[in-house]
Amino acid sequence: MKKAVIASLAVALAAGGAWYVLQNQKETLPAWIAQSNGRLELNRIDVASLYPGRVKALLVEEGADVKEGDILAELSSETSSSRLEEARAAELRQEEAVGRAKAAEAQMKQTVARAQANVDANRQQLRVAKMELDNARKLLADQLVSQSEVTKRQADYERAVAAVKAAEAARDEARATVEQSAAAQAEARAGVEQARAAVKSATSANDDMNIRAPIAGRVEYTIAEAGNVVAAGSKVVSLLDPADVSMNIFLPTDSISRLKVNDEARIRLDGIDAVFPAKIKFIATDAQFTPKSVETVDERAKLMFKVKLQVPRETAVKYNRLLKGGLTGNGFVKTDDKGAWPAELAVRLPN
Repeated sequence: MKKAVIASLAVALAAGGAWYVLQNQKETLPAWIAQSNGRLELNRIDVASLYPGRVKALLVEEGADVKEGDILAELSSETSSSRLEEARAAELRQEEAVGRAKAAEAQMKQTVARAQANVDANRQQLRVAKMELDNARKLLADQLVSQSEVTKRQADYERAVAAVKAAEAARDEARATVEQSAAAQAEARAGVEQARAAVKSATSANDDMNIRAPIAGRVEYTIAEAGNVVAAGSKVVSLLDPADVSMNIFLPTDSISRLKVNDEARIRLDGIDAVFPAKIKFIATDAQFTPKSVETVDERAKLMFKVKLQVPRETAVKYNRLLKGGLTGNGFVKTDDKGAWPAELAVRLPN
């Protein structure tokens, strides 16, 4: 409760101070220029751990510049490493299963080929047996052979028919085995894909034990230390984005009503002889400071609204050594699009 009251008082004081400065300094600028004091702010990014673990090493110090992807901290990775090894072993087993299934399929295809050759040979023998039986029957009709010879040829023919059927059955069985081998190979391949997905997931989890910088920035402060045990989602390092620089100023109702998002703005910082370009990024819809009464024009003029001025990214990056969070200064906006910036507010960057 106390924190909320203190925060409200701070906002009120800032807005009230802005109103006071505006009233005392507006006469020194053209009527279409509104200004207010503020502090420079750099966007803060809290980098957290995706998984629980013990901090093995903290690799950055406060104030250090880091590049996107740099490792900020390492978590103990014994568990994730063992899972990765298990996943790789499972992948190897599945690949071996695919190899065995391939070999079995190739072997069964050879068996099918031999079985088909056997079918062809037996069919040829069947054709010969059929011809000999037909000839014997003709010769019997001409009384050139005995009945026993015909009976013998009939038996040979029936044995040939049975041999063909047996060979065809063996071939069909071999073909079925080939289909089973192909199905086993497909199943093994699916197992390989599943194992590879597990390896990819385990690799990602293992890599996530290295906490990396999501942006190029500056370490504001470290939250965890080596040896600390952190939970999933726990903050480890806080980064400042030197490309995301802004200033919040507070302006009265009559100024706010004539501003638009993306309008040009200017920022001057105390102690730096320069005028930085900016744009209006945000205009509050609710007053940050409300007087006791809003029935009179004078009291309504004290209604102050927050306006966020954003420095262009390329400018912020180029002058990141100068643009530090907390620097005080003034923000300027034009309340009339037709009005020109005065000479003292022309963009003038540091040498």
